[in-house]
Amino acid sequence: MKRRQFLKTAGVGLAAAAVASPAVAQSMPELKWRMAASWPKSLDTLYGGVETFAKYVAEATDNKFQIQTFAAGEIVPGLQVLDAASNGTIEMAHTATYYYFGKDPTWALFCAIPFSLNARMMNAWFYDGDGLKLMNEFSGKHNLVSLVGGNTNCQMGGWFRKEIKTVADLKGVKMRIGGWAGKTLEKLGLVPQQIAGGDIYPALEKGTIDAAEWVGPYDDEKLGFYKVAKYYYYPGWWEGGPALHILINSPKYNSLPKNYQAILSAAAAYSNVEMSARYDARNPAALKRLVANGMQLRPFSQDIMEACLKASNEVNEETSAKNADYKKILANLESFRNDQYLWWQVAEYSYDSFMIRNRRKS
Repeated sequence: MKRRQFLKTAGVGLAAAAVASPAVAQSMPELKWRMAASWPKSLDTLYGGVETFAKYVAEATDNKFQIQTFAAGEIVPGLQVLDAASNGTIEMAHTATYYYFGKDPTWALFCAIPFSLNARMMNAWFYDGDGLKLMNEFSGKHNLVSLVGGNTNCQMGGWFRKEIKTVADLKGVKMRIGGWAGKTLEKLGLVPQQIAGGDIYPALEKGTIDAAEWVGPYDDEKLGFYKVAKYYYYPGWWEGGPALHILINSPKYNSLPKNYQAILSAAAAYSNVEMSARYDARNPAALKRLVANGMQLRPFSQDIMEACLKASNEVNEETSAKNADYKKILANLESFRNDQYLWWQVAEYSYDSFMIRNRRKS
């Protein structure tokens, strides 16, 4: 190559590099955000999902995008993190949106309502159905962008001081129960109480409440409920697959470069899968330990399940008549659920039922 041509080519390359370097730098700004959770640090599954998310965002950006995580109460109380993200007090929140049904019952649909989807079906609805699109249309009205950030899988029915054998036994029971399910149980005479996770044990111990539900064996063991309530019921029909979400202040999210937005989505998706896997892996051993400690495992009777389903349908009908967003999204969710169970009964349920029946033989 002639000297003059070499210098010309090299000059073009250097000029391109000079343009590219600032462009790369501009797309990787140094940011420090704050993220508040609805969970105490002692719950390494729930709060662990927050830490996993922040860790992957930092690593994917060579520590240029750092998210400092805070447990419930460190910046705001656990049940106020949505408001804090919405008004810009913090950039992000990690929470269960059914806590905010008092603001609008539509929030509950994106987390869990009674007799809704299981965890895998929720992921299908969000990622390949209309779920996440519908949620962001709704959360956008509240200055928030939503990402799926975890799932506890099907939960337990809670801890009771006395046996619950009939529908009548629910009357007058003061129970800590999260989210929209309390509206269903109110129809059957139960008195729901909204209490943050870290405050449940003292209330149960003092007798301020008669029963409490949280998640399942692994978390419930950590919270010590077996020490103050003997009967452990299943299934948690109000939380067949409760999804947790990362809620991001809209103006802050919209100010991010596209690659940072993509990294947030990828980190949230990993956290979602990891949390679900951790619960599946850790619950069996915890259940065995709880039984060894004297816990009495009890199923809800068929009569109770049927009565709760009837009451839940009534709540949905009443709410849909008054709330257009709830009606629209519930219809979409129920249609998706019906198709999912059409498929589930063919393969998943048949396979799992066979394996459960033959578990001891193998």
